[in-house]
Amino acid sequence: QVQVVQSGGGSVEAGGSLTLSCVVNGFSFGRTSMGWFRQAPGKQREAVAFISASGVFTEYGASVKGRFTISRDNANNSDTVFLQTSSLRPEDTAMYYCAAGGTWSRRLDPGWAKYWGQGTQVTVSS
Repeated sequence: QVQVVQSGGGSVEAGGSLTLSCVVNGFSFGRTSMGWFRQAPGKQREAVAFISASGVFTEYGASVKGRFTISRDNANNSDTVFLQTSSLRPEDTAMYYCAAGGTWSRRLDPGWAKYWGQGTQVTVSS
């Protein structure tokens, strides 16, 4: 049974930091590209960051580049992907979702994500 379980998030003032975590099981984590997405009320879902299966390659959305860092722990049976956020802005307020996807080369394709986490709210106050 596939499980994608998120933790972290919360409320923070502008300029603050939060770390989101996503623990997965039920599939081959070390062979799966992972990503973080977010969706604010009334807005379309936005890709925040991607990381390749090995962790060698990462990619960030323009609005978070330089402020967010995606990483993963493939070792020690951890099977966890992280999103470290910093210099948070009110416009970063959204529900954040962890996703396990297909191949790295198709990460921008609609429907890339195969499995989704339950979502975690990040709220940034000014």
